[in-house]
Amino acid sequence: MSITATELKENLGKYLLLSATEDIYITKNGKIVSKLSNPFQDRVAIAKSLFGSVPAEMTLEEAREERLNGI
Repeated sequence: MSITATELKENLGKYLLLSATEDIYITKNGKIVSKLSNPFQDRVAIAKSLFGSVPAEMTLEEAREERLNGI
């Protein structure tokens, strides 16, 4: 999402809430001058990428053993 600096000043609370789920680019005179984003967004993306990486039929012990043995 892209908004003007004036829009940000007038509705800061709204954009702080929105920045939890998406990046917000702030423009001034038609040029991007800043980005408002969630500092934990990368962690969430990494966690989501791990879902499904271990087969459902594999036990936790088997997964640990595989990781430790480098299989």
